[in-house]
Amino acid sequence: MTTRQTKSESAEAGSPGLRDRAADAYEGARERAIETYDATRSKAKEGVGETPLMALGGGLALGALLAALLPRTKAEDKLLGPVGGRITGGAKAAAEAARDAGREKLTELNITRDAGTSAVQSLFKGLGDAARVSGEAALGAVRKKDQ
Repeated sequence: MTTRQTKSESAEAGSPGLRDRAADAYEGARERAIETYDATRSKAKEGVGETPLMALGGGLALGALLAALLPRTKAEDKLLGPVGGRITGGAKAAAEAARDAGREKLTELNITRDAGTSAVQSLFKGLGDAARVSGEAALGAVRKKDQ
């Protein structure tokens, strides 16, 4: 009897090791993908909570980009035909009207970039003043107690 193995027997003998390594690699990649997804989802929720209007605008822009990149199908052309152009035109007009109305309302409420910058500067100045006055009051209380 010989102890030589055929190529197929040798491959079968080595397969469990390869399969185990492949399964481990797959599982590791799967776990990393899940962790990345969870972290990204968490950060996205935080971002949406802080700036919901920007998230809405980003979602609309992403949807428009995807719609522009996807090719039109024959079924769409057949079913929608001339209606598709009117729908597209109406959607563009609605988006422009919404954008313009939103900008006008923000301007009316004095919610502009300059107003925001001014508000932040005013807030920091107020915080600085409050810290200075608090420090002076604490120092005055300590001096009175020592006298």
